[in-house]
Amino acid sequence: SLFTQVFGLSSVAQVVLGKGNSGQYLSINMAFGIGVTLGIYAAGGVSGAHLNAAITITQCILGNISWTTVVAYIIGQFLGSFMAAATVFALYYDAIYDYTQGNLTVSGPTATAMIFSTYPAPNVSLQGAFFTEFMATVMLILGVLVIHDEKNNAAIKGAQPMLTGMLVLGIGLGMGLNTGYAINPSRDLPPRIFTAMAGWGTAVFTADHSWWWIPVAAPILGCLFGVFLYKLCIDFHNYSGHETEQEKEQADVETS
Repeated sequence: SLFTQVFGLSSVAQVVLGKGNSGQYLSINMAFGIGVTLGIYAAGGVSGAHLNAAITITQCILGNISWTTVVAYIIGQFLGSFMAAATVFALYYDAIYDYTQGNLTVSGPTATAMIFSTYPAPNVSLQGAFFTEFMATVMLILGVLVIHDEKNNAAIKGAQPMLTGMLVLGIGLGMGLNTGYAINPSRDLPPRIFTAMAGWGTAVFTADHSWWWIPVAAPILGCLFGVFLYKLCIDFHNYSGHETEQEKEQADVETS
């Protein structure tokens, strides 16, 4: 999480504080993709690269990991993400104070809270924002499952982190306008807690009709729905396909 977030958040800081002269929206998409790739390479051997609380919780509900493991992973994710927010704040401390004249705000012409966490676009309703985060996370988990499913046409092991990074890049390229594609409670909530402590105050939780809970709840529900969709449309057919192949082989053996 630390890896992913330092790359991602610092790219947002550079675009915002550089007033568009030091990168555009695309550079944020690319930085998050690179961060995810490196994060998976870094943590793949340790935890199977659990960087997203929504995916961790989903894995637990599916019975793949225990609740105690979930708690440990999520604490790790949150600490990493919180530390990353603190790192980026320290890195851009001077630039933030120069840009805001020391007035740290969530909204207004020199708003800087969105460097650290997501906030919805002004023209998006809460329902629209919820649906955006939900659908973006459905696409995320479908992509992750497609890349990693050994029973299907999985990518080779060494390429999986890079492809997952490209998946996150793709989501950012197409689904970032409404909500800034949090798609991960661990990406959004710890930096928000950091900003509340670092001078932005409770406005980070009350802004936009208390928007903060949507990047926490919508990705978890999106993940669960995505897994259900994958099992229904792909996994279920894979099982039956393999079984018939095995039965056929068995029959061939018996015949011969």
